[in-house]
Parts: sequence; C-alpha cells; structure tokens
Amino acid sequence: MRFSLPRRAGALLLALIGVVGCSDSSSPGGTGKLTLLLKDAPGDIQAAVVTIAEVNLNGSGGTTVLLDTPVTTDLLTLATDVQTLVDGAILPAGTYTQLRFVITGAYIQVDNGDGTSSIYASSPDYEGLPVGAVVTGDLQMPSFSTSGLKVTLPGNALTIVSDEEQTLLVDFDVSESFGHPAGNSGKWVMHPVIKATSITTTGNAAIALSLGTGVTLPGGATLAGFSATLTGDDGIPHTVSFTDPLVTGTFTAKFPFLAPGDYDLVVTLPAGVATITTDPALPASLTVQAGETTALSFVVTGAT
Repeated sequence: MRFSLPRRAGALLLALIGVVGCSDSSSPGGTGKLTLLLKDAPGDIQAAVVTIAEVNLNGSGGTTVLLDTPVTTDLLTLATDVQTLVDGAILPAGTYTQLRFVITGAYIQVDNGDGTSSIYASSPDYEGLPVGAVVTGDLQMPSFSTSGLKVTLPGNALTIVSDEEQTLLVDFDVSESFGHPAGNSGKWVMHPVIKATSITTTGNAAIALSLGTGVTLPGGATLAGFSATLTGDDGIPHTVSFTDPLVTGTFTAKFPFLAPGDYDLVVTLPAGVATITTDPALPASLTVQAGETTALSFVVTGAT
C-alpha cells in the first residue's frame, strides 16, 4: 500500500479519517499540513487485513500522533486505489526522521493450491476476522503492536515547512510482507515491506480501450471483462480491469502512483474471446514520468 500527503490525481481517495495531529512537541517555526494515503502493491494472497491503531511521526521536537482511532482495512482492496488515513494534519514545522505504524491485529487468507484456502491470524478472536472464519494457524507480528512498525522516509527524513502541504505515498507490499511461512510450524511471520515516497516523484498511467465501428465481441463478451497489465523494470506486474462508469463506450484502466520509467503493456482477454486486433497494435510499451499521467488509447478493430 502506499501513503500520500495531499491528493492523488486520477484516482478516488477514500477519506477515512481527518485528523489534527495531537503532539507532545512544540515548534516556533509555524505549522504545515500532512496527508497520509494508504496503498498496496500487488500480491498473490487472497486477503490481507490489518488493524492500524496508531500512526505517529518522530522528530527532533518530539512525537506527533497523526492517527489514534483504529482503522481496519483489507490491503488487497488498495491494489489500484488508495485510502486517506490522515487528511491535512497540522504539524509543527521541522524535520521528522521516523514514521511508525502501530498494528494491533491482522489476518491473511492464502490459497492452498487445491481449491481451498487457509486463514492465519494474529489471534483466533481477532476482531477483523470475517464471521464464521476458521483460523488455521498463527500470524506472528513481532512487536508491531507495541513499538510499532518503522517506515523509512524518503531520504530518511521528512521536512515540514510552514504554510506548505505535503503528500507521502506509503506502499505496503503484500506479497513480500506476508510471503514467508515459518517452516512446518503452522505459523506465518509478518515481515512488512513498506516504502514511503513523495507523491511528487510518482506518475500515473491511463489505458483506454474502445470498439471500432461495427466491431462486436464474440460470446456476449464486453470490454468490462478485459484487463490491462503494466510491468516495469522491477518485474512486478500491475493489473487493472477496464471500467466505463460514465457509460461512454470507452473503457479505461487507471494506474496511479507508478515509479517513473518504462513499462510493458499487455491486455488480457475474457473467456470467449480468443484474439483481438487493435489500432495501435498490442502489446505496447509506455514511459511514465514523475508528476504526469501517460495516456494511451486503443481501438479494437477485430475479434474472434
């Protein structure tokens, strides 16, 4: 997932909490604003639910609590979107060196490879579990509910300037953070992999897909069944379904907060559609630049 301090372009921000940070520090240098957005990098786990009880910033002036009302969320729902954890918190101007999350509970649901799944939870009575859930084993979270989980800040520090607003994007990589079963002990160990970046150093992509004049899809398929995948130099695929919420006939797959660089684009077809031809041709490539949205449009000229 990711955190962000202002708003992000081209995507819906789910405002969970607006917080004016309470602080045990003071600063004569005025105040600035901070907004935190939460996002998840793609992974293979079926569910990854965490309860974030507190978020705080530590700096030379002390500790500022950004969030102290627990939020429980399934990280997988954030693969293509973000949640606003903290919206415009007032912070003393100064330099902060640590961002910490206190995580008091979590569970993951993993595919067993035989059509069944198993649930591993921090506690068999963790309040974030779905009704009727059967817990298979333990999910260990060493000290995350006490000392908290440290998130590395860009450049190892965050500077809040008087009368300015910043946005941080915190990316919680589910596949890495929950991907380590503890041998045959029946336990999984949570090893969070979280990266914080300034929203000004990321870019966006938007892929549009429409049917050409007189073109129909076989088997009653629609463009809503198509998905787009972008893969960058890191080899991590980002997959998003095409949607047309305004019913314009043009379906779009939006990719927010991408690292700048070159990406390969492929489009996956739904069941019943064997091949398509497009103008321009697919697969394709694109370049994402910081602070910009790269938009590509494709027209389906034929389908079988």
